[in-house]
Amino acid sequence: MEWVLLSGVGVAALGAGALAVMSFNRMQALDSRCDKASADIDVQLKHRHSLIPNLLEIVKGFMGHEIKTIEAIALARQAAITAPTADARMQAEAALGKNLNRIVLAAEAAPQLQANEHFRALRNELGDAENKIAAARRFFNLAVDEYNATIKQFPTNLMAGRSNLGRRQFFDLGLDRGIIEEGPSIKF
Repeated sequence: MEWVLLSGVGVAALGAGALAVMSFNRMQALDSRCDKASADIDVQLKHRHSLIPNLLEIVKGFMGHEIKTIEAIALARQAAITAPTADARMQAEAALGKNLNRIVLAAEAAPQLQANEHFRALRNELGDAENKIAAARRFFNLAVDEYNATIKQFPTNLMAGRSNLGRRQFFDLGLDRGIIEEGPSIKF
């Protein structure tokens, strides 16, 4: 009788250990997926950042009167590139997007700018970059949502605290979730 009781306890301990290992491995995999998705956003943002100086040079030639907006874009771009934290980066990217919207609206009133072949090519490439950023953000936010839900569930919630795996923040550019607002549209 003791042997049956001890074997039952052993099976339960073995099952609990296996569950712990599987839960830990799942948390690590989800954490890694979030890191990869964040890196994808970084790649797309760096591409957009590399396009902005050319855009500003072309716009400056046609719309020198928009110098404050051009300077604001350059400053926001620099702030986004050098942001020390994820929150600072999101704020800088939000400011950059707002200023890009301003210059886009101003450029609509400049037919010579719209007729410029280099500007049109750059506008198309920047629009493509914006679409890729949006897709990368959606993928990242889905990965973060799954990760955050997993670390709140039992038994992973017990191990998450011990493993220093905390809640992750969504990549949000400061838009209210209740208000549908389009990001910087690069269409003229």
